[in-house]
Amino acid sequence: MNSTTSSTADMVTQGKLEINADENIEDKNSHKLGCFGWLLVIVSLLFVAATFPVTIFLCIKIVKEYERAVIFRLGRITSGKPKGPGLFFVLPCTDSLVKVDLRTVSFDIPPQEILTKDSVTVSVDGVVYFRINCPISAVANVSNAHSSTRLLAQTTLRNVLGTKNLAELLSDREGISVKMQESLDEATDPWGIKVERVEIKDVKLPQQLQRAMAAEAEASREARAKIISAEGEMNASRALKEASLIIAESPSALQLRYLQTLNTIAGEKNSTIIFPLPIDILQNFMRK
Repeated sequence: MNSTTSSTADMVTQGKLEINADENIEDKNSHKLGCFGWLLVIVSLLFVAATFPVTIFLCIKIVKEYERAVIFRLGRITSGKPKGPGLFFVLPCTDSLVKVDLRTVSFDIPPQEILTKDSVTVSVDGVVYFRINCPISAVANVSNAHSSTRLLAQTTLRNVLGTKNLAELLSDREGISVKMQESLDEATDPWGIKVERVEIKDVKLPQQLQRAMAAEAEASREARAKIISAEGEMNASRALKEASLIIAESPSALQLRYLQTLNTIAGEKNSTIIFPLPIDILQNFMRK
């Protein structure tokens, strides 16, 4: 059984090597123009030489620091890499170029109506930052890299948020952004695009759901307030019980508390007239 597995692995490896070899041969052949192609190039060079003062302005091209130029010569990409930045020459008859901007581009994801995992309809929008890191792939592998990335971002937003419930959507925006970035970056890698950042801008809830959540939050706050009030009353009753036990052990403490109360009333309510009554007299009446 081990020998069979080894032979199968060898066959798979050999097949992969053959595929890679075929791809390399195709890549090498893709840069070859052939006899007729070279003939057209030579004719183009002779035409440029014959009309040198005029065609020199058509041959010189300039690209800026943040741009790259992908040159097609008779429909094939020349030298397998983009040109620029700076000045370079092209043949006016056989060459055509496409300029690619390498700067970071941002775009808004339009509001998407999404049904969450717990069957709540919400409207979510976001923003995506990306840039082109491989100009040749951005030109040769996709017809419109910017438009394709926008459409893919909308689809990815719906797919990712469709697996989240409402609580996760409201509390874990950073995790959702990271997951969307990884998914977009993996999907756009064959297009030569690097997704740098994805952010969820706003989550809009239905009006009925907002009112229900507000009522739930208000009820929760009222319940916590009642619990806190009950705990305060319980602690106050315990403190009063301990104070009464201390006063019962020392009769003079009650007299001091009585005088302190009179001092407080005199300081806050100056118009109030108080006639102090000795506590000893009241105690005599209470004994009878």
